[in-house]
Amino acid sequence: MYIFHRGADARLTPTFAPYALSMRLLADADPARWIPVTGSLGLRGRRHRKAAIRMLLGQAGAAVGAESRPGSGFGAWALSQAAPFLMRKADGRVLVWTWKAEPELIVAMASAQELTPQVRTARAMMPMEYDDTEEFRNPYLGAGEKLVVPLPPPGPSGQATPPFATYTWDTGTHLITLQAVCGDRERFGTVISAVDEIARTLRTADDLAVGEAGPVLRLPPA
Repeated sequence: MYIFHRGADARLTPTFAPYALSMRLLADADPARWIPVTGSLGLRGRRHRKAAIRMLLGQAGAAVGAESRPGSGFGAWALSQAAPFLMRKADGRVLVWTWKAEPELIVAMASAQELTPQVRTARAMMPMEYDDTEEFRNPYLGAGEKLVVPLPPPGPSGQATPPFATYTWDTGTHLITLQAVCGDRERFGTVISAVDEIARTLRTADDLAVGEAGPVLRLPPA
């Protein structure tokens, strides 16, 4: 790493100051269609946060055979209030959007996960249904995989599982994932193209935090 000195004595000198390199996710979601959930605090976006978390909790519950409970609405509300602060602690590695006109229709969530041996093992042990993928290209992340499941099998207790689509990219160090869950099977096919648009703009950015070493000059790739 090099430090750029301002003024007449402008020069680049190496430094060994402590620094941390963290990765953030970026994406361009059409504001006419999507409402960002992770970028809103307080009352703003509360309805969309609550709908997004309810759908995500519902999908997770169906996967393990859990049934809906009367208190689940309050749980979604409580989580919706805490979600922005939890997302901040995730260092920008999670992005969530809901459908602007109808937040209960579809929710999309992008995440970045470090590719540890445990994560690789878990991916290798996924059900055979997850092998039916197609190539999906992203100008920033390269070739990835897209899995569309319009009619997923019911959960262990027979509860219906909502249709979903998953996009994944293996960067070598991280697994970048975009998952969309739809609350209406009949309309799933009409909104999946909008999820494709988000998937094509998904990208990563590195944040470099330096101690007290002064301003840093970051040179672009050659």
